[in-house]
Amino acid sequence: MQVSEILRRNDVTLSFEVFPPKVTSNFEAVQRAAYDVAKLQPSYMSVTYGAGGSTRGNTLKIARGIQQEHGVTTITHLTCVGATKEGIRQALADMKEAGIENVLALRGDRPKDFEGEPFTDYRYASELVEDIRAFGGMCIGGACYPEGHVESENTQEDIRNLKKKVEAGCEYLTTQMFFDNNIFYNFLCRVREAGIDVPVIPGIMPITRPVQLQNAVKLSGCNVPMRFRSIVDCFGTKPEAMQQAGIIYATDQIIDLIANGIKHIHVYSMNKPEVVKGIQESLSRII
Repeated sequence: MQVSEILRRNDVTLSFEVFPPKVTSNFEAVQRAAYDVAKLQPSYMSVTYGAGGSTRGNTLKIARGIQQEHGVTTITHLTCVGATKEGIRQALADMKEAGIENVLALRGDRPKDFEGEPFTDYRYASELVEDIRAFGGMCIGGACYPEGHVESENTQEDIRNLKKKVEAGCEYLTTQMFFDNNIFYNFLCRVREAGIDVPVIPGIMPITRPVQLQNAVKLSGCNVPMRFRSIVDCFGTKPEAMQQAGIIYATDQIIDLIANGIKHIHVYSMNKPEVVKGIQESLSRII
């Protein structure tokens, strides 16, 4: 099933993201965690993709297993980093053969240990989207940044580039994580004013360890409300308390989004089935 079909329904959806192992020796443990997430029967799941296709085989193997063994629609990621046109066509052919109908097209971050120029055949996600659309048969999603991409000069430029991506063939957008819902609401208004009318799905990351917050801020430059900083300061040295507090904070964000008419939410699970299960159980009477 294509994600665009799921999003056209009038139901509230809750989807989860998992990531494959960076090294093959960890495959079984990561696969088990991904399958445990799939057992929760989210509306769909996405499986990330390493820089330069470094986890391509594992990504596809996990995505195929989620669909075949648990009946959950999956999305596989593709990035521009180190990608060639021939390699992308082969990756898409492999996905089609595996029964995958959904792709999240990303430019990807410039990897620190990548030798040479990482963006050769594809410089922007919009170019990747064009080739995926030309290949045919795939529902294409894209990423967006409520607080602006770290490499954009300003938010206006960021939204102009986002519109190019949608015009190239993106059927929906999923946001980078944010911890203040007002940032998302303001972003959504700007996007609609720019004429971007595809579904915009908020991405929520439950922070269960202080290091996750540090990495989130470092990678995306996202704003952290004082309310949440206080939570991390108070419970950060108590793992069980921090996990519970992180689940509650993420759940509170989701409840507020639903109450304000947002019907589709994507959760970055960090391969923690117990965390997304906690969120799902807290929403059992709401979704």
